[in-house]
Amino acid sequence: MGAPLNELARLDAELVDCRACPRLVEWREKVALEKRAAYRNETYWGRPVPGFGPPDAAMLIVGLAPAAHGGNRTGRMFTGDRSGDFLYAALHAVGLASQPTATHIGDGLELFGTRVTAPVHCAPPDNKPTPVERQTCRRWLDAELRILQPRLRSVIVLGGFGWQALLPVLEDAGWVVPRPRPKFGHGAHVELAGRTGPLHLFGCYHVSQQNTFTGRLTPAMLESVLSDAARAAGLMG
Repeated sequence: MGAPLNELARLDAELVDCRACPRLVEWREKVALEKRAAYRNETYWGRPVPGFGPPDAAMLIVGLAPAAHGGNRTGRMFTGDRSGDFLYAALHAVGLASQPTATHIGDGLELFGTRVTAPVHCAPPDNKPTPVERQTCRRWLDAELRILQPRLRSVIVLGGFGWQALLPVLEDAGWVVPRPRPKFGHGAHVELAGRTGPLHLFGCYHVSQQNTFTGRLTPAMLESVLSDAARAAGLMG
């Protein structure tokens, strides 16, 4: 526990000071200054948002990027917006979170055997990072995967952007990615061989309001993928 905890703490401390993408730096800080009316009395985080969850996680959830008035405001992945409400309610329903809500750092939320991260750690305009920004931010995902690798047994990717970003990272970390590369889809499941044992890769529609409000992704659908991934990671019977 000590070594990965210290490594992740150092990684997160370095990550939150990153200013490598000028467009993202300008946007995240502009949003933090101008704010949304409902949060005008709050101090926005306005910096890169690190991953959230224990350093010995056996399961990883990979999203897209922090939301402008969610993670960019609160400083924690999927915290303070409706996408996070949907995700953490499902994690709680299957026994992977201590509570169904995520409002702010210090709200008591704890994840069990599960970590949440993203291929882009700054809030992007229109929720759309560029391929160059994704590639520039990749070093953080590379480092995080290598720290988690000895215990990691399953990964859920929320959406096609994260799927495309993650596959080369997994390959470089030593997992065997089939050729042609597996395609993203909700319910997709691929088992990758690796030095530390197999890794189960799952696809799931993103928990964006566009998907959850229209019923493209329902709580039952998300809980089903979470349960399958948790079983593959040895977190559920």
